[in-house]
Amino acid sequence: MSLEPKHRSAALTSGIDRAPARAMLKAVGYSDADLDKPLVAVANTWTEVMPCNYHLRDLAEWVKEGIWAAGGTPIEFNTIAVSDGISMGTEGMKASLISREVIADSIELVVRGHLFDAVVALVGCDKTIPGAAMALARLDVPSLVLYGGSIAPGRFQGRDVTIQDVFEAVGACAAGRMLPEDLKELEDNACPGAGACGGQFTANTMATALEFLGISPMGSAGVPATDPGRSDVARAAGKLVMQALRDDLRPRRILTRGAFENAIASIACTGGSTNGVLHLLALAREAGVPLVIDDFDVVSRRTPLLADLKPGGRFVATDLQRAGGTRLIAQRLLEAGLLRPEEITITGATLGEEARQAKETAGQEVVRPLDNPLQATGGLVILKGKLAPEGCVVKMAGHGRTEHRGPARVFDREEDAFAAIKERRIVAGDVVVIRYEGPSGGPGMREMLAVTAALVGQGLGDSVALLTDGRFSGATHGLMAGHVAPEAMRGGPIAAVRDGDTIVFDIEARRLDVEIPDEEIRERLQSWTPPAPRYDRGVFAKYARLVSSASEGAVTGFGA
Repeated sequence: MSLEPKHRSAALTSGIDRAPARAMLKAVGYSDADLDKPLVAVANTWTEVMPCNYHLRDLAEWVKEGIWAAGGTPIEFNTIAVSDGISMGTEGMKASLISREVIADSIELVVRGHLFDAVVALVGCDKTIPGAAMALARLDVPSLVLYGGSIAPGRFQGRDVTIQDVFEAVGACAAGRMLPEDLKELEDNACPGAGACGGQFTANTMATALEFLGISPMGSAGVPATDPGRSDVARAAGKLVMQALRDDLRPRRILTRGAFENAIASIACTGGSTNGVLHLLALAREAGVPLVIDDFDVVSRRTPLLADLKPGGRFVATDLQRAGGTRLIAQRLLEAGLLRPEEITITGATLGEEARQAKETAGQEVVRPLDNPLQATGGLVILKGKLAPEGCVVKMAGHGRTEHRGPARVFDREEDAFAAIKERRIVAGDVVVIRYEGPSGGPGMREMLAVTAALVGQGLGDSVALLTDGRFSGATHGLMAGHVAPEAMRGGPIAAVRDGDTIVFDIEARRLDVEIPDEEIRERLQSWTPPAPRYDRGVFAKYARLVSSASEGAVTGFGA
């Protein structure tokens, strides 16, 4: 099916009555010939505040070259980005998830406001990826998401390192297990340049998921940020969006139920971030696709963990690219009968056709063969039970614990929990409970990497469990349950937990419980009153009022 390329922008630029609009566009350098072509938005998330998005200005220029070459007129605009890694462990981290909604809203507004015919969204750090995809699902004009690529690993004392190592080294240094001068050397070398976090943390998890969804070109995410080949990837993306425009290939044709199952399988197979659950639920909502939190457990149960990637494994994103990339993951899943191969992608090829093009590097150790998986089931587990009636998420990659029973150590703020860990008040066997950090209570579901990494750095990663109505970084590993829902601020059972209550994790039974009678939980909640909101005005207050449960993706705009 073909489409008139200027199907939207003609109303902006064509005819006598549009002379004022053309006059203003000519003021920034566009000619009559330019304005006769389809207008293609290049939605950039460039910022100087982090390496993840720092190089996207260069990427934008290459994308625009591809659009020009294919007969379109590119027009670039920028939106915001919040660095998870930099804001981690501070009040600023509350802005991170909220930024996902602002990114989606701002891209939608600019594209609707200027009647663009197509969109290429350039992304890097965690929330820019789902935020851009959510906007494209709303707009449903021919479009794609292009990831800026992963950072190269740093080198420290003869080994590859990532930002995960720095976070964990903070805990090790506080525990006297690492010298301050070694921490400083690690800090100086962990992040050698532009690009997003190097392991299968949230950015690479979501970049992988979007390739399996089909909204990003297969293989485009794996080319490292500073690799000379990234310019070719960007120019190809510019040409590709013009082909999608001619073919009228729109996001909602791509974002089907089957495509979401493929994306979930990619996260489960690679040991990806628990944030993938939150973001895919949100994206499905925007695309009008029925998807619930239990679907993640169903897909993960049937999907083996094959990719030996950090934070639970040995390798980083650049190693996966050298081994064969995301096509190799897709090929493994296709061979196992775990891929829906008929789903269309932005390239016009099906995902099965993309998978069949995989080229595996001889002797590679990053992606296991099907007969020798790291685990028989995938890295995502959904627990329910007394403490999480709507569900919570655990990542079962990089550790083998399936049970834990211990006393609750309850904190109403992340900072208080971190202080307790730093002061060595958390001991083996404890269950750290961090609440009022949910979508509404935080607000914004702060990630807890500073806390979880400090536990690992103190040598407690295999003996302490943690649960929170907040989130975890993709770099988190260990027995950690996030997104506990309903959240404490909205009267979830986590609000009733007291110090010393016995908490039970049972992964096989998919349960998260507290060993007190149901009647006592009800009595505690009846006498409970929510704390005052932490913000009474501005974007944080607005988000806290509007946001839905984490079990629904923590989205706004759907009547929370």
